[in-house]
Amino acid sequence: MKYKFTGKTKTSCGVELKQIQALSSFNNVSKGDIGGWIEKKENLSQKGNSWVYGNAEVYGNAWVYNNAEIYGNAKVYGNAKVYGNAEVYGNAEVYGNARVYDNAEVYGDAEIYDNAEVYGDAKVYGNAKVYGNAWVYDNAEVYGNAEVYGNAKVYGNAEVYGNAKVYGNAEVYDDAKVYGNAWVYNNAEVYGNAEVYGNAWVYDNAEVYGDAVVYGDARVYDNAEVYGDAEKY
Repeated sequence: MKYKFTGKTKTSCGVELKQIQALSSFNNVSKGDIGGWIEKKENLSQKGNSWVYGNAEVYGNAWVYNNAEIYGNAKVYGNAKVYGNAEVYGNAEVYGNARVYDNAEVYGDAEIYDNAEVYGDAKVYGNAKVYGNAWVYDNAEVYGNAEVYGNAKVYGNAEVYGNAKVYGNAEVYDDAKVYGNAWVYNNAEVYGNAEVYGNAWVYDNAEVYGDAVVYGDARVYDNAEVYGDAEKY
């Protein structure tokens, strides 16, 4: 057994949560340390180095296991799973059927929900949201007020931030950046060192790649390609 309940309880979102206490020392936890709050033993594995700290909450059918850590004011609930070496902290929330794993980090006021997955060394933070069936992985970062949803994928060293939205079956990868109020959607792809920003839209089956820059009020759509050192604005 890795932990026990202290007997102290509180109610959050209509759910009675129980405070945990470590029964042994592991990772950054010492025997006797008071931990965070879970609804039931099924929320936190008794194996591995996973832990819920401080004010963090895990409830519903959510499951935290392996070496995952939940801390700060973070909440994990619904059917969500956080595992591997993943960290969820700050005021972040992971819920629905979402998965956060490997070395991924979710923090700030970020939300991961629905069937979304964040994994690899990816980071989602700020006020960002990843939802639907979206995936964010590799070394990708989604932050600011950005939203990634639908069946979208953000990966490689890509960054999506500002008020940007990536959705549909869109993909943003390599070292590409999508930011500002830009939208990338449908089957569009943005990759290489490309940048899409301002109020630009890239959609349908369009591709923006190489060192291309699309910005201002530009629209790139249908089967269009913008690449090389091209600028469209």
